[in-house]
Amino acid sequence: MKNKNKVIIGGVIAVLVILGLFLFFSFDALSNNYNIRDNSTLRKTTFSLVSSAENSTINYKKNYGYIEDIGDGRGYTAGIIGFTTGTGDLLDVVHIYTQKVPNNDLKKYIPALKSVNGTDSHKGLGQKFVLAWKTSANDSKFIQSQNELLTRMYLNPAVNYAKKDGLSPLGQYMYYDALVVHGPGTKDDHSSFQSIRFNAMKRAKTPAQGGNEAYYLKQFLKARTTVMKQEEAHSDLSRLKAQLHFINQHNFNLTLPLSWKMYGDRYRLTKQDVNELP
Repeated sequence: MKNKNKVIIGGVIAVLVILGLFLFFSFDALSNNYNIRDNSTLRKTTFSLVSSAENSTINYKKNYGYIEDIGDGRGYTAGIIGFTTGTGDLLDVVHIYTQKVPNNDLKKYIPALKSVNGTDSHKGLGQKFVLAWKTSANDSKFIQSQNELLTRMYLNPAVNYAKKDGLSPLGQYMYYDALVVHGPGTKDDHSSFQSIRFNAMKRAKTPAQGGNEAYYLKQFLKARTTVMKQEEAHSDLSRLKAQLHFINQHNFNLTLPLSWKMYGDRYRLTKQDVNELP
C-alpha cells in the first residue's frame, strides 16, 4: 500500500513538474521573442492577416504605396495599415520620413496635412499629393518610416497589453488589428481599443487573471462588434469572423497554413508565402 501511495505521489509530482515547465516556457516565450513583433514568422503572418482586411491581399509589401479616400470620414487612407490624413498618423509618417530624407516629395505637404488633421478634407493635397505618396513608396527610407510608426503606435502597444493579459499570438494579433482600426484611445473613448479591452475585461477574466483565453477573446470580439457596428465603414464584420474562426480552431499560435475568408474572398497563407515576404 505504501509503495502504491509512493507511485501515486510520484506521478502527481511528475505531472506538476511538467505543468510547471510548460507554464514557464510558455511565459518565457511570450516575454522574450515569441510574439508578433519580435518573431519574424508571426510578424509576417499578422501583417498578412491585417493586409487581407485593409487591402484585399496577403502580400502587404504592395501596400506601402496605397492611397485613396475610402469615404469613412478620415480623408485619405494610405500605406501598409491605412494611415489617414484625418487622424494625423499619416502626417506622423511624413514627419519621420522627412527626418530621414529632408528633401523628399512629401515634405511640402506638411502644412496642408496639419490643416486637414481631424477632418476629411483634401484641401492642399489632391492628385499631386497622391502621386507623391505613391512615388515615395519606391524609397526604402519611406517604407522604414511607415514601419517605425506602425511599430511605435500599434505593434508595441498590442504586444505590451497582450503580455499583461497573458495572451497567445492569436490574441496579440487581435489586439493589433483592433488598435489599427480603432486607435489606442482611453477606456472612456467608447470607440477605441482601450474601451473595447476594458469592456471585455468586465465580461471575462484574462488568462493572466486565471481566465480561459478562448472565452476571453470571444468577449473581446463581442465588445468590438458593438463598436464596429457604430460605423458604416466597419459594419462588415469579416475581420472579426476570421478571428473567431481561428479561436474555434484553437489555433492560438497562428500555426501555418492559415485559411480564412475576408469580405467574401478566400485566403490561404503558407510557410512559403511567409518566407517570401520582407
